[in-house]
Amino acid sequence: MGTATGSGFDTETLRQAVEGPREETLVSLYADDAEIRIVDRNTQPSHPMVLHGHDEIAAMYHELCSREMTHKMEQIVAQGDRVAFSESCVYPDGVHVLAESMLSLRDGKIVEHTMVQAWDE
Repeated sequence: MGTATGSGFDTETLRQAVEGPREETLVSLYADDAEIRIVDRNTQPSHPMVLHGHDEIAAMYHELCSREMTHKMEQIVAQGDRVAFSESCVYPDGVHVLAESMLSLRDGKIVEHTMVQAWDE
């Protein structure tokens, strides 16, 4: 059973969308004016990749969900208008990815998402 935060956000819906992966459900969790900031080896903290708004976020999830890989939500913590979670992914060739995310919510939708990810090299 999922956990609804104080803002009405259901963590089980997030888990199912991530692990599906379910592109349309993932995109539907974001507010129209949401922003995603991604930090990794190529987009370091001083110059993160930043996606603004529904169209850019939808394009990212379209590309991500088209990849052949498995996704698993490892841990999730929700409190009030904040959600944090760990996700592990594996490509068919054995390459692993670990992502840590922090979400800020408004009216049950994600408005800010910061993700730090590490890939096998």
